[in-house]
Amino acid sequence: MARPGLFGHQPFWAKRLGVAPFLPRSRAEMDALGWEACDVILVTGDAYVDHPSFGMALVGRLLEDQGFRVGILDQPDTSSAAAFQELGEPTLFFGVTGGNMDSLVNNYTSDKKPRSDDAYTPGGVAGKRPDRATIIYTQRCREAYPKAPVILGGIEASLRRLAHYDYWSGKVRRSLLVDSGADLLIYGNAERALCEVAHRVARGEHPRNILDVRGTAVRRPVGPGGPLDAPPGTFVVEPSDSVDVPGPVTDVPSPYLMEAEIRASQGPSEGPTKAELVQLRKARLRHPRDKVILRLPSAEVVKEDKVLYAHASRVFHLESNPHNARCLVQRNGDVDVFVNPPPLPISTAEMDHIYELPYQKVPHPAHQGQRLPAYEMIRFSVTIMRGCFGGCSFCSITEHEGRIIQNRSEASILRELSAMTSLPGFTGHVSDLGGPTANMYRLACKSREIEAKCRLPSCVYPDVCDNLNTDHTPLIQVYRKARAIPGIKKISIASGLRYDLAIKSPEYIKELATHHVGGYLKIAPEHIAEGPLSKMMKPGVGTYYRFKRLFEDYSKAAGKKQYLIPYFIAAHPGTTDEDMLELALWLKKNGYRADQVQAFLPGPMSYAAAMYHTERNPLRPVDRSSETVAVVKSPEQRRLHKAFLRYHDPKNWPLLRKALVRMGRHDLIGPGEHQLIPRYDPLSPERPPREAKENRSSGRPSSSDSSPSRKEKPLLTQHTGLPRVPRGRR
Repeated sequence: MARPGLFGHQPFWAKRLGVAPFLPRSRAEMDALGWEACDVILVTGDAYVDHPSFGMALVGRLLEDQGFRVGILDQPDTSSAAAFQELGEPTLFFGVTGGNMDSLVNNYTSDKKPRSDDAYTPGGVAGKRPDRATIIYTQRCREAYPKAPVILGGIEASLRRLAHYDYWSGKVRRSLLVDSGADLLIYGNAERALCEVAHRVARGEHPRNILDVRGTAVRRPVGPGGPLDAPPGTFVVEPSDSVDVPGPVTDVPSPYLMEAEIRASQGPSEGPTKAELVQLRKARLRHPRDKVILRLPSAEVVKEDKVLYAHASRVFHLESNPHNARCLVQRNGDVDVFVNPPPLPISTAEMDHIYELPYQKVPHPAHQGQRLPAYEMIRFSVTIMRGCFGGCSFCSITEHEGRIIQNRSEASILRELSAMTSLPGFTGHVSDLGGPTANMYRLACKSREIEAKCRLPSCVYPDVCDNLNTDHTPLIQVYRKARAIPGIKKISIASGLRYDLAIKSPEYIKELATHHVGGYLKIAPEHIAEGPLSKMMKPGVGTYYRFKRLFEDYSKAAGKKQYLIPYFIAAHPGTTDEDMLELALWLKKNGYRADQVQAFLPGPMSYAAAMYHTERNPLRPVDRSSETVAVVKSPEQRRLHKAFLRYHDPKNWPLLRKALVRMGRHDLIGPGEHQLIPRYDPLSPERPPREAKENRSSGRPSSSDSSPSRKEKPLLTQHTGLPRVPRGRR
């Protein structure tokens, strides 16, 4: 039987109660609404802002639109269960998330140092959400109301739905669904799954028994019966080497054997050859895709075997297209974790409805009058699309939101912009029209049939796919109509720009440079050396030069002096000291000075995190003789790679001087224009007489150098792959 669409469900009975001014976060607010209970209580690590860029506001208003009474516990005190009893016991379930950002990314820098601020907390203060917030919140919900079901969501849960490498502990951890003890996990864009699950729970089903919803992960005890308790013969469980062959597994028990089979084996034996496994894989492909469940190596096996971890990561990413992905299952201790295929993209009409729900567009009254940095950043911005088909290996957007772009209609965007002009504090400046990327609006595969079959991780690497529509005309039209709205004076574009796509549409670059750049435009080449770029899945520096030339030409034609601010990543897998030296020399030659630098952070379940942990390249087939990847792990080498990006900082000169000597590059130490750093120690009381000249030639910053000269441009470098202010993430 076909499932109803997102808004095709019969509304829950509480629909008659109408819309709450704000989702209640206290018993007094519930009483004022006349509610004796909440149907769903959302628990989040962010302060509650009733704006669709904040995930809990978005899903809360969506559930309200479905007829449910929704309460919210934002940044609850986790020292006891008392704060989790504030709204009483939910009639249906708790919905738990760590917030718009992963709690560990939010709490720590890429060097594992505690952050001093939190953009999602009133006053910007740190420490209002615990580490591994999803686990802690789930435990407190259980303590408060042991019988209440708990459903996980948000980016923290989404990127930990299977066994994953955890950078902060340096270990492979089990699925978050298992470690938290929750009943169900919803990953990715949650709307379809959440609405279906909520209505089924309202009809009496328990979340742990809802096994067949796309975009969910469930755990089942290991035992007799077919997969997902389906009738015998309904599904076929195949080992993941039917997708990708990891090669002979000599002296290691097969990760696909059940425990009884391992015990029955007679000691280690040589596994099948790679050719035999290829033939076995071909034989297994006779089953219909939608009837196959792929069994990944267990959490215990991938914890001990890095090659099989890289193999599992590769299979996970190959099974990411919602049109052809298969269900995955992985043993985690004494349970199997089943991950259903990704959710189907929402339609334009559905997305319009979601973003035009009755949001107040301001923080909850309890937080008003307090500074909320994340809100200030997105307060006057509009989300126009979701998803990203770039596939950058270090980024988590594709794993979370998917690579198929989901768009709002032009009319819906313009309606939101028109309404924005009457918001308190609006001065005429729209801070952004975008999403995960600035310029993928309405870009898609030219063929639905090809899109449904494609299993490539990126539509733009190693080059822009011939089947990809790169026409930016619909986006240009949105920009032009938006500028014509009375009350709007300026529209900036702050979302990340894919310049490899932009050069396919020079008219878009002209529009951008003429109307939507306020002096500086941030783009992300990430590096210039082919080694790291090939591991990042980013275009070569030649593409950057083509964009730069077009941008400068159109800026000049518009009578504007505008500069590009390129972002770079330090210490990414595949990067050597020589690569960073090459980048430092490029920066100096082009007059760029990095103001902020952040080293690579291995986000859970990303391709790059798998490279970092295993030192293998899962972008290609993985076996025990496959390509190894240079990985920067020691604190000393990570500091060096960051120092290369800030070659102009005197504090880094001793470290760089030592490295250059070790690398045999004495020729780069001195006062010449072609040299990277001076000879003298900036902390030494004795300076050579040519100090002033060396200061100038080395690019040493001075207190008066506050604006970019013709050759020196500011550069803000930060990249984690997990944006500080994600748009509408669940």
